[in-house]
Amino acid sequence: MGKPRLAVFKFASCDGCQLSLLDAEDQLLSVADAVEIVYFPEATSRMEAGPYDIALIEGSVTTPHDADRIQQIRRDSRFLMTIGACATSGGIQALRNSADSAEFMQAVYASPEYIQVLERSTPIADHVPVDFELRGCPINQYQLIEVIQSLLAGRTPRTPGHSVCLDCKRRGTVCVTVAQGIACLGPVTQSGCNALCPSYNRGCYGCFGPASQANLVSLTSQMEQEGATKQEISNSLQNFNNNAPAFREESRRLQDRTGTGSQTDE
Repeated sequence: MGKPRLAVFKFASCDGCQLSLLDAEDQLLSVADAVEIVYFPEATSRMEAGPYDIALIEGSVTTPHDADRIQQIRRDSRFLMTIGACATSGGIQALRNSADSAEFMQAVYASPEYIQVLERSTPIADHVPVDFELRGCPINQYQLIEVIQSLLAGRTPRTPGHSVCLDCKRRGTVCVTVAQGIACLGPVTQSGCNALCPSYNRGCYGCFGPASQANLVSLTSQMEQEGATKQEISNSLQNFNNNAPAFREESRRLQDRTGTGSQTDE
């Protein structure tokens, strides 16, 4: 019996999550020995057709071609995993979901009539069933290796589900909000970066998306009490994971209260 066939696909993204995989170096070598990488344009000219045992998807669906292509990839793949904020929530490009994409195209492109694009940037799970989601902007390369190794070993992947705040406590980082009054999304953001920003006296930006059962209203109310405006708080949620449901809904609620408009429901 041959090695499992691994394929890596790119949709609308910056390639950062694929580079995180390549940067894993020694860990990647151990994975490469256990699988057959048959499609990975970022790393090799070898591009074989399916079927695939494992498919890694970076990027969001933003064009009609992408919407068709992900359907074929899903049919060809036994296990499909999305990697990164673009693939799991729509990415930074999903900011256009609350605006007029045609207006953007008119401003950016000299001949917008040649551009074929969907009105919205959407996560892969909006189009096909996804077996596992790995968040981050970019992803944690060690988490990705852990998931792949778990699949090969037939065990459940061990990835964290707690918030960034717990990581700060574990590494002895003093809370930047309590000590310095810095706004921080750590209480509502899923762990994954080992609390990198707070360790450098900066608030969390929410790179790994909302944590499970994140209490956004409680956090944003506290931010308001500490002097932040509703618009400033809404802007902080409209970042890498702006289209993640918890962040999107709270941002919309705040915008409705300021009378500045709201993001779309879909």
